[in-house]
Amino acid sequence: MYQDERVTRLCSSAALKKHAKNVMVLDLRVYNTIADYFIICSGWSKRQVQAIVDGVLEELKKSGMDCNHVEGYEHGTWVLIDLGDTVVHVFQSEVRLAYDLEGLWQEAGRFLMKEAGEAEALGAAP
Repeated sequence: MYQDERVTRLCSSAALKKHAKNVMVLDLRVYNTIADYFIICSGWSKRQVQAIVDGVLEELKKSGMDCNHVEGYEHGTWVLIDLGDTVVHVFQSEVRLAYDLEGLWQEAGRFLMKEAGEAEALGAAP
């Protein structure tokens, strides 16, 4: 398992444990851009978003991994966790719809993450 894949599964699993909704992984390697993967998920309130972020950061720490930066935690509407090649975006649901990162990166491969680290490949957006 590649390091990026390990980080992606760890973060997705941590978010799901905190009841994140619609945990989506975008494979951005075709873009040769700022990150290889985006993990995008939703919470229903500021507290829920912060709990998801706390859970992800806790699991990273337990695994001996550090994040580069966390942005937006205080507001709790859109929090970004920068892990270098992987970036985690935790949104309140309505904010996620407004920014539509999945639509912006529509050519990216995408995986819907499920419990126990399972991923359902969805392919690129039509």
